[in-house]
Formats: sequence, structure tokens, C-alpha cells
Amino acid sequence: MRIEHFAFNVAEPIAIAEWYCTHLGFTVKHKFNKAPHTHFLADSTGKVMIEIYNNPPDEVPDYPSMNPLTLHLAFVSEDPEVDAERLCNAGCKVVDDVRLNDGSVLLMLKDPWGFAIQLCKRGNPMV
Repeated sequence: MRIEHFAFNVAEPIAIAEWYCTHLGFTVKHKFNKAPHTHFLADSTGKVMIEIYNNPPDEVPDYPSMNPLTLHLAFVSEDPEVDAERLCNAGCKVVDDVRLNDGSVLLMLKDPWGFAIQLCKRGNPMV
């Protein structure tokens, strides 16, 4: 078995899908043009997707107040500092900067809606 997608309920799925495609390299694989405005977004490999939607009967989590270690979406980055600067210019905020002895750089950011995204450059790649 393998992961097809990870889904999360968000307040503004249309705007978030556009931002994630523009700034994180996702592509829209499928979307619904009516509520709950579900978008299936594939990463740059085309092998992993996230699903975002706004499902009013279920509460949208308060992502801005959540500790990023509770929930975050992690990306492989060849140059986390450059990517973080680019993303911060697009509305992100850096919330943590971890440097490990093996050379790993782990930058935690919050996207413009407060959802945590991590930029990972591992000293010893995991995948």
C-alpha cells in the first residue's frame, strides 16, 4: 500500500489551492467548482497528493494557534533558507529554525492561513 492523499479542512480552499500551486509547485489533479470546493493537489513528483476542502459541518481547525509539531506538511528543499525567504515574501512566517549535528536544516513556517509547512534539507536523506 502507499499513500494517495492527505486531506485537511480549510477556510479558503480556492485561494489556498492557488497559493500552493504558485508557491509550492503543486498542480491541480481534480477539483469541484461548488461547495465544498475540494481540490486534489499533486506535489512535483505527481505521486503524492493533498486534498483541501471547506466542509462547514465540520469545524476548520485553528491552524494559526496550533503548535506546528501537532500537524505540519513537510517538503524536501535543496536550499531551505532561499525557499523560506521566497515563501515569506509570499506571506509565510518562519516559526522555528532547527539545525542538527548531521547537517540537517529544518525550517518551520506558517503559510498565510496559519497552516504549518516545514522545509527539510536532511544531512542524511530519508527518502
